[in-house]
Amino acid sequence: MTDSVSERRSAGELESSVLTALWAAGEPQSAAQVRAALPHPLARTTVATLLIRLYEKGMIGRRPGGRGFLYFPVEDTHGLTARRMHRELDQDGDRSLVLARFIEGLSAADEAELRRLLLEENGR
Repeated sequence: MTDSVSERRSAGELESSVLTALWAAGEPQSAAQVRAALPHPLARTTVATLLIRLYEKGMIGRRPGGRGFLYFPVEDTHGLTARRMHRELDQDGDRSLVLARFIEGLSAADEAELRRLLLEENGR
């Protein structure tokens, strides 16, 4: 592929495109099927690398199929966002301070929703 530097997409954008293709498919897909579903052309090796990285991060699963693997998302977009939030929280030594700063940045509506969810969870 001969993209110029200004046309190159970030790894995060490419991973997002792969995840979007897997969610849209609704069933496990081969690397070739994922590649064909992407909105922009990528080399076969690039798609394979992206799938391996997403698998290693635990963001997608795979099972044997055909001559390789069939890939599938393990969570919906909301679950993956929550997973990223947990990963960020785990990277800081002072969880309490991180959570306090997170809460400080919430809108009143988001804070109320968080309180409702916590009360609901504690009521179970």
